[in-house]
Amino acid sequence: MANGQLASSPLHWLNENFERIFLVAGLLSIILFITWQVIYRYIITLFIERAGAAVWTEELSRYVFIWISYLALCVAIRKRSSIRVDMLYETFPPRLQRMSWIVVETLFLALTLVIAWYGWGQIERLLTFPQYTTALRIPFLVPYLVLPLGFGLMSLRLVQNIAGQCRICSMHDSLAGFAAAALIASPCICIKLANGYLDPLPCLFGYFVLLCAIGVPVAISLGLATLATILCADTLPIEYMAQVSFTSIDSFPIMAIPFFIAAGVFMGAGGLSRRLLALADEIVGGTYGGMGLTAIVTCMFFGAISGSGPATVAAIGALTIPAMVERGYDRFFSAALVAAAGCVGVMIPPSNPFVVYGVSSQVSIGDLFMSGIVPGIMTGLVLMGYCWWYSRRRGWRGEVKERTLSSLGAAVWEAKWALMVPVIVLGGIYGGIMTPTEAAAIAAFYGLVVGLLLYREMNLRQMFDACVESCETSSVIIVLMAMATLFGNIMTIEDVPGTVARAILGLTENKFLILLLINILLLFVGTFMEALAAIVILTPILLPVVTGVGVSPLHFGVIIVVNLAIGFITPPVGVNLFVASGVASARIESIARQCLPMLALMLVVLLICTYIPSIPLFLVQ
Repeated sequence: MANGQLASSPLHWLNENFERIFLVAGLLSIILFITWQVIYRYIITLFIERAGAAVWTEELSRYVFIWISYLALCVAIRKRSSIRVDMLYETFPPRLQRMSWIVVETLFLALTLVIAWYGWGQIERLLTFPQYTTALRIPFLVPYLVLPLGFGLMSLRLVQNIAGQCRICSMHDSLAGFAAAALIASPCICIKLANGYLDPLPCLFGYFVLLCAIGVPVAISLGLATLATILCADTLPIEYMAQVSFTSIDSFPIMAIPFFIAAGVFMGAGGLSRRLLALADEIVGGTYGGMGLTAIVTCMFFGAISGSGPATVAAIGALTIPAMVERGYDRFFSAALVAAAGCVGVMIPPSNPFVVYGVSSQVSIGDLFMSGIVPGIMTGLVLMGYCWWYSRRRGWRGEVKERTLSSLGAAVWEAKWALMVPVIVLGGIYGGIMTPTEAAAIAAFYGLVVGLLLYREMNLRQMFDACVESCETSSVIIVLMAMATLFGNIMTIEDVPGTVARAILGLTENKFLILLLINILLLFVGTFMEALAAIVILTPILLPVVTGVGVSPLHFGVIIVVNLAIGFITPPVGVNLFVASGVASARIESIARQCLPMLALMLVVLLICTYIPSIPLFLVQ
């Protein structure tokens, strides 16, 4: 037995770490490639007469990015981390929940097998008709191999998951799960075999709603709904799905997403959050609600690093919520305050939702970043005002200690490396030195250097785990954008955005009412759909509507992001609430009730940003 275990240990290790090795190597390499590109452009060319940039770095980075995105999705599959709608799933009894995973992953497997199969068809065509990349002059089939190999590996991981789930479930329940998956797929298969036809839009949206309702990840629901529509309506060739799975993410701006995520993770692991907390305490910690005010200010600081609401709540909440409870603050209020303050993380740049919106709408990401500063600060200030008022009523004073200019200066000096991140990102973008993607890569490289060499609070193991976490988190977003492109192309073919725009403008052309209706829609969507998923789905539908009444795409970006930021604290899919609940060990219902006044104040900020565009766009104009 022992010999058998020894013999199998190398295979077990490879099974556990195969993707992780490539992810760490890939992420670190593209961070270094882009950093080198900036150094080459502004430093190396000073000493070399040949002007220009290391153009090969961008091309190679894009292809490595595509590879690690799909390999990282294999890790996400194994951990079952995804963006999904869990409302119906959470009402299931435990037995039905276990069965539902067989249904979900069997349907997911069907999608990965289709893309892997037709991805190999792309390879065969590239073997027959060779094409070469522009800068490196390597055969295109090399980057395109990610389709059969990456999706093939996903299929293997899904088979492993399904086999493991079958061992948990009884044979009867397992067969029932496979039968349910077959039943869901049967209409479009039967129509295809019978050479029948089904209207594309009912098929597209019907399958999407059904799949989301049963807990299929949103990205996979988009892909499967697209596949079903292609089979039933012959809207596009199936081969198109494989091609778009590659071309839709072969984009330099999209690469900013994993870089910003990596920067936040590196700096969180490197001890920056603790130093930001100490600085915030020096600024506002001595007044009523001092610890709560400190938590809000720290969330604003950290939001300017992470670009993520849940990441901000997790990093700051783990430090501030226990400290607030220890000093006499109500546990539920403490958790609610940090959850609400975490919403600022997606407004103040860098912001992943702004990156996704910018790519979806072709609006300048740099301008979007600047337009998010004022709403983020406004939200932080109204939350601070409420915290001070509520704490004064309850008699919660800040920590009594001597706070002087000297201690403030010491705190600023200790947090100096963290405070440099917004300067690097925004200064680089608006100084015309770097693109948003390059600024994100430099920020990630900077975070790595700070954590490993300057603060020395991050070791190599933590760096390894941070790289894997960054890739895994970003892969879920990247595949969502790829599948949303497929979904959106069918909507475009069927003129869904134009139809919606004409329908709304046919009801009223009053700008005030249209913006009010869109705000209500976005707030409603934000209660059950993750922000990034909502952006990639709704932007192509709603953008023609708002531009038709004179709203600029830049202003609409602010409206949609602020709306969906509020969705982080609105059940049932209020991810900030879930994170805060876990940190505080408190019931989510009690935290949600404490959030209601804060929610009302954030709605006031939303209305100001919606109807007075000069305020959020102040720094852009």
